Amino acid sequence: MRNSAWFAVISAVVMLGGCSTALKETVGLATGARGSVTVLEESLAAKEAKPLGAYERFELEALADDMGGQVPPELFSHLPRAFEKALAAKKIPNARAGKTLLIRGKVLHYEDSSVVGKALGPLEFVVARVQFVDKGTGKVLATANCVGRTTTRVNLGVARKAEGLARAIVKWIDERFPQDKRLE
Repeated sequence: MRNSAWFAVISAVVMLGGCSTALKETVGLATGARGSVTVLEESLAAKEAKPLGAYERFELEALADDMGGQVPPELFSHLPRAFEKALAAKKIPNARAGKTLLIRGKVLHYEDSSVVGKALGPLEFVVARVQFVDKGTGKVLATANCVGRTTTRVNLGVARKAEGLARAIVKWIDERFPQDKRLE
């Protein structure tokens, strides 16, 4: 009897674990990659309430590979589209001209999930050191570490990590861009 009780407990854990994995993968498919930003330095102007209201254009400069060529070139080709998509999702306008915030930086670390990692719970990520610069004056408003990561099997790959990195960059902009200047 005692063995059957353990078997029931182990079976329940396995079944619930399988269900939670399926749920996590489904949610991951719907939400996509994640992005987080950690501000390292910020000018006084950038700390004001919604200081980015004067900007009409957000220009993403090609990021540099600070890993000696280990970052897949596809990351750099996917990033501009992912950045535009992330801006649009937050309803932040991006005109072809006007006062411009330049986003520049370099990829510090890029990691794909190993075979074991994919089986146990995939984690892929890219870390970039990014500067947010007033293009007209050259003044750096902030420096931040931006992280794009994937944590589900359905979100693995270079394009998804680019999506997460773009979301991290846009998160900094979103927190400082006024609601009344957003697209309808």
